[in-house]
Order: sequence, then structure tokens, then C-alpha cells
Amino acid sequence: MKNRKNSGTGRWAAACLAGAVLLAASACGDDGVNRNLLPSEKADEQVVNLFSPMEKTDPGAENVARSASELTVVMAEERLGVSVAYITYTAEDYRDKTYDEVSLDRARNDMDDLYLLNPDTILTLGAEGKLMDLSGLDSAKNLREIIRTANTVDGKLVAIPQEVVAYGLFVNMDLFRQYGLELPDTPQEFLECCRVFQENGIETPVGANRWWLETFVFAQAYAELYNGGNTQAEIEALNRGEARYSDYMRPGFEFLQTLIDCGYIDAEKAVVSEAIEAEGPDFLAGRTPIVMAYWGAANTETAYGRPDFELQVIGFPSSLGQMPVMPMTGWAVGANAEHAEEAMEVMEIITSDEALEVYSQTNRVISPSKNVSVECIPALRPLNDRIEAGIYVLGSNAGMKVEQWGNTCQIVRQLLGGATVDECMEAFDQLQDASLGGT
Repeated sequence: MKNRKNSGTGRWAAACLAGAVLLAASACGDDGVNRNLLPSEKADEQVVNLFSPMEKTDPGAENVARSASELTVVMAEERLGVSVAYITYTAEDYRDKTYDEVSLDRARNDMDDLYLLNPDTILTLGAEGKLMDLSGLDSAKNLREIIRTANTVDGKLVAIPQEVVAYGLFVNMDLFRQYGLELPDTPQEFLECCRVFQENGIETPVGANRWWLETFVFAQAYAELYNGGNTQAEIEALNRGEARYSDYMRPGFEFLQTLIDCGYIDAEKAVVSEAIEAEGPDFLAGRTPIVMAYWGAANTETAYGRPDFELQVIGFPSSLGQMPVMPMTGWAVGANAEHAEEAMEVMEIITSDEALEVYSQTNRVISPSKNVSVECIPALRPLNDRIEAGIYVLGSNAGMKVEQWGNTCQIVRQLLGGATVDECMEAFDQLQDASLGGT
């Protein structure tokens, strides 16, 4: 390996893009230069340029997620004789540009070879023809069907993740036991838990940030769509406009409004807060009993990997019980990448079963390959049991004409900022009408 900028201990964030590092992005300075964009150095040998988020919470700390992806990239470098040069981007605060905005700009201008992308960006760039079709890779043959469903745009598999990102509720079991509470299955049971916590002096029972509250919405909106045996027909009805996204979304938004009205979440704080940074300290200190986060955060010491209490990770409340929410991030190759052939070869290796076995065993996550499995930590077993039973909702689905993850996140922020539920539903109707060719 030669001249590798920002690799290993060089503050590179791994494939938890839909997690804390997913949303780490930075603003452009007055001179038009992205002040926190870290460029790769030129190398004498063949360089494949990779664009990804940077670890923000504690870049200098040991991070198993970062190490896991690093091992697979090293594998590709050694076998191919190439150097993978990292270009990373991180945020200062909520006023800064998002990682999505920066990655869209870079991919549209063919600035990099490999990209780690959020689900809404995958759908946008895939529809614009800016991403290579990965279906011809040998590794693509081993993917779980849900990976293909979520990352196939216009018949092309445009992204492949190194892990299946699952979101759940992280709960402090010590506090639940202290107040005699059972883990909630339904929205009503969740609200009752919050009421008891608040009446016992916990002012804000749910720690929230500006990115992940949509997980509550997805669990309630699509529990029956994805688990009722009629998934494809319901999606087709939405795509034709015969069913309305707003009808699916309304219960989840009304639930969030109740959380806000009762003070169970702090909307003013959430709307300006970065993931984990804001709610993490109070959760780890035992002052907040409930937060939401992604699977890998339970294994990662820079997140919730070493709490001083018993941690359990469960699904979000829904009509069908605890419901994991699974958005699909992924690695992609630019359609006009300067080093397209080498980038595809790197993709073949880092998404191979051999590499995914290394990644999954190191990071202890769900693999996108149907041939790779790993024993999860005890805290994750409730979430894992639901996923293994096939009970979950997708937070992103390229088969839906209206992109889900990013749009819902943005509209939830409108709610946090004071919009009414009806105004939020109107926003969904406008998105759906636009997808149907309306105004």
C-alpha cells in the first residue's frame, strides 16, 4: 500500500452510512472550497478514488466498523496492486451541507470512482444513469433478495452494501426494570412507558436527533404493507396513484406529534442535533431511557458499544409488534468513473463472500450475502430474531416511485420545525403527484 490518504487511523468512516456517519457532512466555505473535504494524494501507481463520510463523533478512537471495511479494502489493494485513495467529508453542525448534497454533486460531475451512498442518493443517481450496473459481478449472485429489491433502479443493480443496516430502539433495561415496565410492542404501549418515565422525573424519555425519527413513521406506515402478504400489489397501487402515501404515513406523524406535545421528545433540540452526539451522552449516563440507532452502534465503542447498564435493541412500535426498519445503503461505481475497470474490480473483492465474512465477523453485523452469517451480541438478539423471522419494513425501496428515506426524513424535520401533520401529509401528496406527472 502506498500513498493512501485518510486510511485506517486516518479518520475514515466505514459502511455505516445510514448510521451516525451517514449524515456527517460539511458546508462550503465562502471561497467555494469545501473546508472539510479531505482530498486524496496523487500516487505513482493506479489509484481508485473512494468518496465516503468521515467518522465524526470521535475520529481518533478505535472503531470496529471502520476497521472492518478497512480490512476488505486492504484485501482488494493487495490482490489488485492498486491504491484506494479516500476522500472524506464531515459536518460541523446542522447548518452545514449534507453528505447527500455533496455526494450528488461529486457523482454528477464524475469526481470519484467509488461512492458510499445513502438510499435516497442511490435512487436519484441510479435514475439519472450516473451509476454502473453491478449485476454482472460474481458477488451480486450471492445477495439477499431484499438487497436486490432496495438497490435495483430501472432494472439495474446500482449499489451493494457491506452490511444490512437495521434500525431499532436502544433501551436501558435497568431503567425499565426500575419502574416496572415491559418493553413496548405497540404505539400505545410505547406512550405509556414514556408517561411513566416522565411522571418519575425523567423529563424527556426519548433522545432524538434530526435524522432518525422517520424510523417510527416507517414502522407504523408499512408494517402491514411489508408483512401482510400483499406487498407488491400495494406498492403498485401507490405507484399508480390509486393509494396515497399520506394515508400510510399519517399514523406515524400523528404519533410523533403526540411525542412532541407530551414533551416525550424535545423537538427544538432534535431539529438541530446530529445523530448520537446530542442524545448519546444522556443515554449513556442513564438520564434518557430510549434512543434510536442503527445495528452497528451497539457494537461500536464510539457509539453505544460499552454502556454501564444492560442494553437491549428492539424494533419500533407498530400494529404488528416490534418492527425493525431497514434502509439500504451501498457502495456504487460512477458510470463515467475515470478508473471504472479498476473500481469494478475493487467492488468485486470487497463485496465477495470472503470479504463480507471478514467484515461481518469483525463488525458483527448482518451480511448482505445469503451465504454469510454471524452470531450477534446479546443486546441485538431481539432485533435479530425479528429480522431472521422475516418481520421488518424497508426504509428504502427503489420499486416505489416516491423515494422514501430521504423524503420522509425531510418532512419529519418540517414537523419538528412546527409544521402541522396535515401540512406534512400535503407534502407527501405533492411528491406523489409529481411522480405521477402532476404539478
